[in-house]
Parts: sequence; structure tokens; C-alpha cells
Amino acid sequence: MDKLQSTELLFEISHAGRRCHRLPECDVPATGDLLPRDTLADAAPPLPEVGEIDLVRHFVNLSTRNMSIDTNFYPLGSCTMKYNPKRHERLAALPGLANLHPLQSDESCQGMLQILWELQNILAEIAGLDAVSLQPAAGAQGELTALLVAAAYFRDRGEPRTRVLIPDSAHGTNPASAAIAGFDAVTVKSNARGLVDLDDLRAKLDERTAVFMITNPNTLGLFEGQIATITELIHARGGLVYLDGANMNAILGITRPGDFGADMMHYNVHKTFTGPHGAGGPGAGPIAVRRRLEPFLPAPVVLRDGDHFRLDYERPKSIGRVRSFFGNVGILLRGYFYIRTLGPNGLRQVSEQAVLNANYLLSRIKHAYEVPHGDRCMHEFVASARGLRRERRISAMDIAKRLLDFGYHAPTVYFPLVVPEALMIEPTETESKETLDRFADALLRIREEDADFLHEAPHTLGISRPDEVKAAKEPLLRWKS
Repeated sequence: MDKLQSTELLFEISHAGRRCHRLPECDVPATGDLLPRDTLADAAPPLPEVGEIDLVRHFVNLSTRNMSIDTNFYPLGSCTMKYNPKRHERLAALPGLANLHPLQSDESCQGMLQILWELQNILAEIAGLDAVSLQPAAGAQGELTALLVAAAYFRDRGEPRTRVLIPDSAHGTNPASAAIAGFDAVTVKSNARGLVDLDDLRAKLDERTAVFMITNPNTLGLFEGQIATITELIHARGGLVYLDGANMNAILGITRPGDFGADMMHYNVHKTFTGPHGAGGPGAGPIAVRRRLEPFLPAPVVLRDGDHFRLDYERPKSIGRVRSFFGNVGILLRGYFYIRTLGPNGLRQVSEQAVLNANYLLSRIKHAYEVPHGDRCMHEFVASARGLRRERRISAMDIAKRLLDFGYHAPTVYFPLVVPEALMIEPTETESKETLDRFADALLRIREEDADFLHEAPHTLGISRPDEVKAAKEPLLRWKS
């Protein structure tokens, strides 16, 4: 199959009668009464018909076009993609784990229930909180679940609180989760240092406030040093503090959200504990809460009675299920293996290495790219191309597209919104110094390249830069009937 053919759809290389296998003639009488007539299609679906070699080459060729953590460096700030140890895949595939069915009785899967019970306790300890639900299927759903728990808590107390306060540097999922949970999202400004503006917070904080959502470290890669004051202000008004745990990989074993005042939080298992994640899933977003919020957690949770483990559904104040069965257990297993492999000291080393890598990369490029909020960072930092845009018409998007030619995934661009022409860079703890140096060298080289050349990047891939506005307005989908 040549390069041109490798870009074709299976429907476009289909030829009637071609097969990857041949089935024997049916030896069961074909009667029309086995299934109701109205459940049967009038004709077979128009599936592509290809030979095995065409099928294999098609998908192998597609796979070589993929950008993945196994093939490329992903400095994707905020939406971290770190290496997923293959050991996790082998362990998760053990028959005693992989072959379980979600409808089995508790008695028949005691080993799995014990693992999940242990994981609940481990995540509670890491958070400095009291109770955990493993059910949410992703970080954003964890946010939503925690806010639904908060809403149920205030309803139970007879308090009609309607507002969620959110810093302007927050992840976009925060206001979305608040709105879906039935709250009004209110933006709190950042100050010149990239931290919460306490005067603006005080001005917007009142008896309507249910929750203050904060990411700490925040999306600028800065630890919120005012966090104790913030949590005291919220608690004094009877509100709850929610920690967006997207950046927990910066503080594992160093500090705990519960200790600095958070009442609830979620974990991104893929970002913090190396669960595989991409293309929208699968994911896992466990939440941890204080004791007074525990009755409202989704059901079921795993309980231990002596040496026996069981799923507890008898939770009259629970918000109910947020995910079918128990959640994405296969992803939770991978996080459990990672935690048990590293132990407490290893988790602390994860954060120390993540912070070291980010600061090293920052030090390599800060003379060439503006970094609006300081010379030091936590696990990530936000550079800006606004000077280049002003002086040479080079945008953050130009830099991001050109990085693809060097074999790197682009960093997150144009987020957070508080930094113009933002380049949000996170190397994670899993990358070597050699990789960081090569990436820094690429950024420094791009900084000096011709603007018109960068406007046309990437130059070495199968497709150059698309017209994104036109693509959104006039999508072209190929189909061969």
C-alpha cells in the first residue's frame, strides 16, 4: 500500500466479496421465528469489505501517524500526558482482575473489592480528607459529582445557596460543572502576581456562596500562598472549598488539600497516577470529601466488615449513581498499582521531580520567551508569545504548529486566558534531562525563524495547517457508499 492509499478510508478501499475470513455454512435451521421481525434490518449494514492484508496495512499505517506518549514528548500544560508504565497493563490483565463481571456477587470478587477499598483509603490519606468515591469516570465528572454532593449537603441543611466562586485562571470545566450542578458561576479576578485577588473575593463572597473552586497549584503553575486565608474566608461564611486536583502531581507527599482547608476535591488519575488517557477516555476522577459530606457520596462505596468487603447501596442521602456499575475500574487499578509501587516516599519524589523538570525547562527558555508570572514555578509554567506577536507577527499558534516538525506535541496554547498568547508547558516528572534539552533547543531555534515560514508550519507532516475556521464551519466528511 503506497502513501496515497494509506490515507484512504476503509470504505474507499472496499471491494465487494473480499473477506478476512470465511465462515462455514450455517448448520442451524434458518427459521424466521427466532427473532421478532421488527427487530431485523431489511438489508445488511454497508460495512467495508477488505482482505486481511489491506486491513492490517491500513491500521498500521494509521498508527504511524499517531502522536502518543509512547512516541513523542507531550509538554501539554494542564492536560498532562505522562508515560504510562507497561507494567500496569500486565497487572491489569491478570485473569483474576480482567475476567471479572460487574454483575458478580460481592462474595465472588473479594480480591477486587479489597483493592478498591484500599484505594479509597489511600486517596483519602493523600488528600487529607475522610471519604472517597471512586465512581466518577473523569476529572470533569468528578468536579460535577463533588458539586452535586455540595448541593445535596446544603439542601439537607435547608440553606438556599446558589453561587460558586471561581478564579479567572481556572480550568474551563469549573464553571461548566457549576452550571450543570445548578449553581451560578461567579468569576473572581487574579491579582498582578497571578494569584487570587482577595479584595475581589471578599466583595463577591456572601451568604449565597456555596462553594469556592480553586486549583492549587493554579494553572499558571503557581502555588496559592494565600490558601489558608482564602479557606478561612469561605468557611467563615459557611461555604465549602473545592480543590480542582488536576495539579496534584506537584504536591504529592508534600502538602495535602485537606490540611490547607479544602473540603472536597477530585483526582485526575491519568495526570497524577499515570493511568492511560487520551482521545476522550477512558478516565477516572475519584473525589475525596470531609466527613460531613460523606453521606451524600454516590452509591455504592466499598465497605469492610471484618475480613469481608461489600458494596454499600444503603445510603439514603446519596446523590445516586453518576456512572454505570462501579466506574472505570480498569483505570483505577492502574492508579492503584502506581501508588503501591512507589509508596509514600516515591510519590513525594514524583512531585519533586515534576517541579524540578518544570523549573529546569523554564530556566532554559526564559531569556527568549516572556514568562509573565515569575522565575520559579511548580509543575508547569506559562510563557507568552505576545512580544513576538507584536514585534514579528509570530503567534503562539505558529510556535505550536512548528513544534510538530520537531516531533513534539504542542504545549497548551491560549490558556489560561489571563495570559495573552499563552504557551502552557508541563514536562511532567517522567521525562529525562536530554528530552528537556532537545525541546528547549527547538523552542530557541523557532524563536529565531522567519515569520512567514512559521505561518505555514508544520512543513513535514502529511497535512499542513488547516483553515480551522473554515473546517469548523464547512466540515468535509468523505464517504463511499
